[in-house]
Amino acid sequence: MTADTEFPCSLTIDLPLPTARLASAALQALQVDKELSPLVRRSFSTISPASANPHASDGTSTETDLEETVLRTEYKATTNRMLRVAVNGFMESLSVVLGIMEELDVDVLGVESRSG
Repeated sequence: MTADTEFPCSLTIDLPLPTARLASAALQALQVDKELSPLVRRSFSTISPASANPHASDGTSTETDLEETVLRTEYKATTNRMLRVAVNGFMESLSVVLGIMEELDVDVLGVESRSG
C-alpha cells in the first residue's frame, strides 16, 4: 500500500453483518450522505469475511465465507483530527442504521431467535 501524501491519515472499518442483503442495505443507506469536508475521503464496499481477514483462513472456504456480508468503510483524511471528526459522524449514522435493522428487519429477527 502506497502512502497518500495528500491524505496521509487513514482508517478501515470492517463491520460483519448476518447476511449479504443487510450489508448491501447498510451500504446503500450510508452512502447517501456525502462526506461534507473536502479534507476527508470515504469509500464503501461489501466484501466477503475471507477478504476481510485473509490471515484467519485455513485455506478452505464455505459458500457463506464467499458471500459479501462485511461492510467495509475506508477513510482517508488530511489530519488525524479530521479523521476523528468524520469517523465520529459515521458512527452516529451507523448506529441509526443498525438500530433500524434490529427493530424492523426480518433477517435480523431470524438470527436473534435462532441464537437466543
